Amino acid sequence: MKKTSAAHDKLADCIRKELLELGEKPSRQGLLKTPARAAKALREITCGYDIDLDKLFNGAFFDTDSNDLVLIRDIQFHSLCEHHLLPFFGRVHIGYIPCGKIVGLSKMPRLVRAFASRLQVQERLTRQIADTLFETLNAAGVAVVVEARHMCMEMRGARSTNSTAVTSAMMGVFRKDIAARQEFMSLIRSGGKDI
Repeated sequence: MKKTSAAHDKLADCIRKELLELGEKPSRQGLLKTPARAAKALREITCGYDIDLDKLFNGAFFDTDSNDLVLIRDIQFHSLCEHHLLPFFGRVHIGYIPCGKIVGLSKMPRLVRAFASRLQVQERLTRQIADTLFETLNAAGVAVVVEARHMCMEMRGARSTNSTAVTSAMMGVFRKDIAARQEFMSLIRSGGKDI
């Protein structure tokens, strides 16, 4: 989805029209540059559509004899709910059991960002992260848990403040082996100290 100047101007014009529909005056001082700024912000927030996953991983795969759990906890993310275009944000916990191959640790937050930087629902986000790792690593198992707060639930509708939605995707060993799943869940709940 290549962004052109014409596409930016078209999006800014849509935002200008939205302001009018809300009863605002886009010509007033505080709003003069808002359509252009908001268009730029939306493009930045949804940059995940342009991320090439092959380039994201950049060949950072390494052979290993280990078949022990690899876990990255508390990957912070933010996204936009596709239903109301309001933010949701939280943290992602990712674990996998290697099957001859590991991936550079920094690729996990990049993968989360690639999928979170799109119009999303939490359930799909969770599944996309898990599916991609499971297929890319040919892992024995992948576990992903996402915890998030949704502004579409807090700012409107139910107005349920501080409610957390939790989704999970368990694949391979984590789906079949209760002990592996319990180890993963125990480790993400253990908290730990700042490093």
